[in-house]
Amino acid sequence: MTAQPSFADLGVPTPLIDSLTERGITSPFPIQVSTLPDSLAGRDVLGRGKTGSGKTLAFSIPLATRLDPATRRPSRPTGLVLAPTRELATQIAATLQPLAAARGLKVTTIFGGVAQSRQETALRAGADIVVACPGRLEDLMRQKLISLDAVQIAVLDEADHMADLGFLPGVTRILAATPADGQRLLFSATLDNGVDKLVKRFLRNPVSHSVDEANSPVAAMTHHVFHVAGADVKKDLVLRLASGSDRRILFMRTKHQARKLARQLTTAGIPSVDLHGNLSQNARDRNLAAFSDGTARVLVATDIAARGVHVDDVGLVVHVDPPAEHKAYLHRSGRTARAGSAGDVVTIVLPEQRSDTSVLLRKAGIKVAPQQVTAASDSVTELVGEVAPLRMPAPEPAPARSAPARQKPARQGSGRQGSGRQGAGRSGSGRQGAGRQGTARQGAAPQSAAKPNPGRQNPTANTAGGSAAPRSRRPRRAGRPAGAPTVQSRG
Repeated sequence: MTAQPSFADLGVPTPLIDSLTERGITSPFPIQVSTLPDSLAGRDVLGRGKTGSGKTLAFSIPLATRLDPATRRPSRPTGLVLAPTRELATQIAATLQPLAAARGLKVTTIFGGVAQSRQETALRAGADIVVACPGRLEDLMRQKLISLDAVQIAVLDEADHMADLGFLPGVTRILAATPADGQRLLFSATLDNGVDKLVKRFLRNPVSHSVDEANSPVAAMTHHVFHVAGADVKKDLVLRLASGSDRRILFMRTKHQARKLARQLTTAGIPSVDLHGNLSQNARDRNLAAFSDGTARVLVATDIAARGVHVDDVGLVVHVDPPAEHKAYLHRSGRTARAGSAGDVVTIVLPEQRSDTSVLLRKAGIKVAPQQVTAASDSVTELVGEVAPLRMPAPEPAPARSAPARQKPARQGSGRQGSGRQGAGRSGSGRQGAGRQGTARQGAAPQSAAKPNPGRQNPTANTAGGSAAPRSRRPRRAGRPAGAPTVQSRG
């Protein structure tokens, strides 16, 4: 039996091997074994492999190995990685960063949803490798804030997902702006929806490496199909499946339902966060960080996370809502059993969904006998495993009730009322603080200062003793601050 080659055997430089070892990566995965000899030699590579197979390192290592920091120039990167989603771009950069740093290379990300100014600053400072989503990258190209004429290696990751999202026209324009003699690495699970046209146009005599069949499920993944009698049984089952002690991802079809379920689980003592297209980039990053560091054990997501989330040790993926097509099922499921780890996948099926789900699983190559279950079924209890202690959210503090302001008695002969401060504003000399109610009268139109109206309080009168005080200065017209207490004068 042939021994498994090491990274050194594949030609990976020692500084990169040391960086990988520090992160606990000591031996290459099959797709890396297949592609690295060719990609490190500068050949164009077409890599096909299932999700979670180690493709990110397969192209990160050649980028960090073959690019030279000595050629760095402002706004002219030498390495380019295109990714379909912000989450995937962020995680590619996180994988690439330590390897690049070992060679003195700088990495930056470019995608929408965040301030462009920071990206401009990073480009002007000189970034060797740019990890980008097509939309924002094209914006910067149109503004002439970045040039791709120095790109030596261009990588297209998740090309089939790019096609699903309608990004191929933009990807075509971007790749056309890179030098024709540069190296191109394209990784995709399938070659449909126009990906094959990209291969023919931009890859020169590519070496193809296919580690698995395009739609093959991960071997270390165990699939379960749970039939439930109705919505109430499903709700209890979801709560039970989410209660385990390891990380779990629950997939929903709509943004609203994802947000709602995350709140319900958190209220029930299972810390959860949501991930969907309605969140700002900062909120996405914050929720992913909480899921990654264990602050939240459950991530409730729409299909936006099917390819963009690469978190280790996800023990269970639950299709709370079965996806619409089989490729989405495989990519959702691929969030578990990553990098050789084992994992379980559950699909919850209502009676009216049984026919469609059966067709979907057949197309995905999944053969599993459905089980009729409730939350208390033995098969569910066994799958959930150790139940984590509930962490009930802290109760929100009741809003503070502001006590009515107390008016101090006026000093006789003084032009100031009380302490000189009334409500939120300060009463000036000769001004009635209480009559002003802070800095403005409430509900009253401006009144002429010609002479006081005996049936209405004059804002320039000192009501202590009922005598009018001379107005020493023009009253301010600022409105009473919101929330400032209303103080009634006592004549």
